[in-house]
Amino acid sequence: MSDIKFTSKVRTCLWFEKDGEAAARFYVSLLPDSAIETVSYPDPDGLALVTEFTLAGAPFMTLNGGPMYEQSPAASISVLTKDQAETDRLWQKLLEDGGKESQCGWIFDKYGVSWQVIPEVMAKMMNQSADTAAAMRAREAMFKMKKIDIAALKAAFNDRKKET
Repeated sequence: MSDIKFTSKVRTCLWFEKDGEAAARFYVSLLPDSAIETVSYPDPDGLALVTEFTLAGAPFMTLNGGPMYEQSPAASISVLTKDQAETDRLWQKLLEDGGKESQCGWIFDKYGVSWQVIPEVMAKMMNQSADTAAAMRAREAMFKMKKIDIAALKAAFNDRKKET
């Protein structure tokens, strides 16, 4: 694979010093419906310059652009997980080989890229519930977490004792 195809009109580009292809290969291993599309090697004996890939169907690319820029939590990859098992599996994979936990479902992978691992039920509790007091209880519980614990969120959401 060597020709950049730009198969999508819009795609997110992640800048790396030199690990772009390795990062892309790691990312596609994490989620279904993910694949490397193209890898461009301007120097056949050198590193990839650009790696195009899809992550759960969303288009991305990495660029080995040198040391001028670093990853920032100001931009992150956000993943909605179906249940605690998927949340735990993804969290553990992102922690491997040097990842770092942060607060409220945020985590940095071994390449320094920031991710949000958010269970679908959490988004529903906090953003789609008409019960604003319950949503606030769930939000307060989330503020105390690193990896999201769905059972603890549900317990806080349903804890009417805190309203009295």
